[in-house]
Amino acid sequence: MLLSTTDSTSSTRHRPLDVTTGALSRSGGYTIIEVMVAISLSLIILAALVSAFAGNSRQRHAIERANQQTEDGSYALQLISDDLRNAGYLATLNPGAFSAPNPQIAIPAALPNACATGVATLTSALILPIQGYDNGANAPVCLTDLRANTDILVVRRASTCAVGSAGCDPQVAGDVYLQASGCATEFSAGTYYVLDSNVASFTLHQKDCVTVAPLYQYRTHIYFVANNDQPGDGIPTLKRAELGPGVFNIVPLVEGVENLQIEYGLDTSAPTTGTPAVYTADPNSYLGCAPATCASYWGNTVAAKINILTRDLTPTQGYADTKTYTLGLTAGGAANTFGPFNDGFRRHVYYAVARLNNPASRNTP
Repeated sequence: MLLSTTDSTSSTRHRPLDVTTGALSRSGGYTIIEVMVAISLSLIILAALVSAFAGNSRQRHAIERANQQTEDGSYALQLISDDLRNAGYLATLNPGAFSAPNPQIAIPAALPNACATGVATLTSALILPIQGYDNGANAPVCLTDLRANTDILVVRRASTCAVGSAGCDPQVAGDVYLQASGCATEFSAGTYYVLDSNVASFTLHQKDCVTVAPLYQYRTHIYFVANNDQPGDGIPTLKRAELGPGVFNIVPLVEGVENLQIEYGLDTSAPTTGTPAVYTADPNSYLGCAPATCASYWGNTVAAKINILTRDLTPTQGYADTKTYTLGLTAGGAANTFGPFNDGFRRHVYYAVARLNNPASRNTP
């Protein structure tokens, strides 16, 4: 019987024989459908990776902005709080402890010009450790680019470091310095301190009446919020005007500080106790006070509540700030609210209470 080979030959005519192995081989390459499926799967995986990377990047930037905002707010609070704790420091001079024939340094009849650099005005302000301008009203002229509806704080004190001491700044020509006498002879003669920029004026002595009394740089710091860090950059910034030789120099401190609001703790007790009996956002108008009485309130300020509003330096895509922020109380006793701003910046409020150690101690019986 004859065997048919048609099936075997027809099934192998398109499968060439591998000459090296003797086995049948398949034609190489992929079909266009296989290639398209592979590309589609690759694109799907790539899109997922890109999405995950973008999400992680956005999250990382958000965390960085939040951390930066926290650092800025905490640092601003620390700067102001530390300065307030030293407000009214006058080295060995105690302006409230003199007896006849040396009366106390008198409270001025009207508040001094915070931007004045003359010795006479600085001397009249010596008894006022701090001074403020509620919402920037009647702001001193040495401040530039002041942000609307933000408080201004003036801190006055001597340096805690005597000229010539290790690590202290050297004496600078034209700067104002304080020298307090410890000599009984000078004290009885009515010459118990000198505040001046003239080097020849510092002739007072220590307790032995022989050793020249040390000099302390006299400082006036004016804290305020500016609209810009650098001109036109739109970054609100906490700045400080610092008393120098005949001029106030403005120094940027913390970017992103958008508002500063302060309430002042007044020691109105009789006799005084060294603790605040009441807080007010504006001692200049407390109980409708007359100028001399208003000035005395500043002299009896023994604490301060500090409220700071910060914002991110850059907006967050897709975010709208619809919140309302409360920064203490107004001079009328109502909640001091700001916003909503309806922009893309994230914000946060920081709060602290600072005790003014020097005037509080002087007011303590």
